[in-house]
Amino acid sequence: MKTVLLVEDDKFLSSLLKNRLEKEGFGVLHAMDGDMALELLRANPGAVGLVLLDIILPRKSGFEVLEEIQRDPTISNIQIIITSNLGQDTDVARGKELGAVDYYVKAHTSIDDLVSRVRNYLLQA
Repeated sequence: MKTVLLVEDDKFLSSLLKNRLEKEGFGVLHAMDGDMALELLRANPGAVGLVLLDIILPRKSGFEVLEEIQRDPTISNIQIIITSNLGQDTDVARGKELGAVDYYVKAHTSIDDLVSRVRNYLLQA
């Protein structure tokens, strides 16, 4: 079973996404902040197939998490999809420069669409 690391501090949205991903048959690890995300990744480097990463997080931003992932060869090959309310072209460009395979603005992306795209990425891996 493929595992998704969901990095989201919004309790309602994270609960909704976690339930939908589990219903699709994926394992889900959940982190509420950037530090916890890095801890979970480093503790489960081979188990996590994809990260859904928010940018605006407590303690460490999603951009800082991306930078640390890039510097750590044990986790630098993990696919990362950014899900954020930051939708400026500069934010999208920065996320992709830092290694994100995709970038979705929460307000413009349905849960169904996001889960479908997660499934596609994990099936390709």
